[in-house]
Amino acid sequence: MKRRVFLAAALPAALAACGAQRVWDTDEELRAARFVSDEPPSITLLTVIGIPRGEGGHSGLMINGSQRVIYDPAGSWEHPRIPERNDVLYGITDNFKNFYIDYHARSTYWVAEDTVFVSREVADAAIRSVEMQGASPKSYCAVNSGKALRRVPGFENAPTGFSPIKLRNWFLTLPNVQSKRHMDGDPANNHDVLLRQKDGRIVGYNM
Repeated sequence: MKRRVFLAAALPAALAACGAQRVWDTDEELRAARFVSDEPPSITLLTVIGIPRGEGGHSGLMINGSQRVIYDPAGSWEHPRIPERNDVLYGITDNFKNFYIDYHARSTYWVAEDTVFVSREVADAAIRSVEMQGASPKSYCAVNSGKALRRVPGFENAPTGFSPIKLRNWFLTLPNVQSKRHMDGDPANNHDVLLRQKDGRIVGYNM
């Protein structure tokens, strides 16, 4: 599986650029990584928000259906054990979800985790929608997250502009949204987690 190497020092630039790369890992890698969560089916909007001005830095979707995936359009997070197909990341265990959030949360950014519980059928429709979206160009994270959501029953009115904040504000109008706020005021600790990921070891959280 081809993987890019990231450096902790380059994180702010990576967040600002929302860089893109076409990746197509094998069926075998996807099957081996597949993770089925015991949590109820859901669609989660993950929004990276700047501190202190509140600007939107990035949008992504975590979908828990017949498997749990993260749609990270034009994103820069990766791990050697996580296969990818054009911005869809597979095998998202709780551990890797934490890694993904830690990658984005630091002294200059916090991560909003907004979740809507849906039926298994709707969640799987969302997975199919992000899979068909294709690799995203730079800065299209909110645009393509919105486009993917528009093909999902109940989410047809999602905005498709460039603002992660506008997309989040719309998402928060959906019924029964459950929100969490992830902050990390210790960038040294955050970078330690990232650097430990580089050699493929899973450390930093209990399995």
